Amino acid sequence: MAERNRHLTETISRESGRLGRFIRQRVPDPGDAEDILQDVFFELVEAWRLPEPIEQVGAWLFRVARHRIVDRFRKRREEPLPLAPEGDDDDAEHWLAQALPTTDGGPEAAHLRRQWLDAIAVALDELPPGPRDVFVAHEIDGRSFKDMAAESGVPLNTLLGWKRQAVLHLRARLAPLYLDHS
Repeated sequence: MAERNRHLTETISRESGRLGRFIRQRVPDPGDAEDILQDVFFELVEAWRLPEPIEQVGAWLFRVARHRIVDRFRKRREEPLPLAPEGDDDDAEHWLAQALPTTDGGPEAAHLRRQWLDAIAVALDELPPGPRDVFVAHEIDGRSFKDMAAESGVPLNTLLGWKRQAVLHLRARLAPLYLDHS
């Protein structure tokens, strides 16, 4: 047991800096970023107690962090579904953060969010890889279009077009769900 605890402490020490930077890049409020980091490590401690070991702890931590970041985005006040922005919106609000319903409201709100996330997952699976990957990279991973263009060699305007295609598709697919719960 002492060996397991020592290994857990080493893992947290090793991963905290990189994971903290990852979260702070995506969450503007330092307090929220720290809360997310603590939540992720709390989940690690809970998972560490399970009999099955976590494979690839680093990847697991980043996956949990992404989920917590998305949860924070959903806490924003509910607004009508936004149109896809024109042009380079690296500095603009992310569409997903605006589109998802608020997390306030107890079990009914939690059920509604689950419906939305399921509908988003289905709608994203319907998209071709280009639009889907650009949407996920920009909305979930917080990557800029300029960085994606530089890394992939795909022209910036193509990436923007793919993002717009994804947003319009999601908007059309989510409209009935939005109307049912507005």
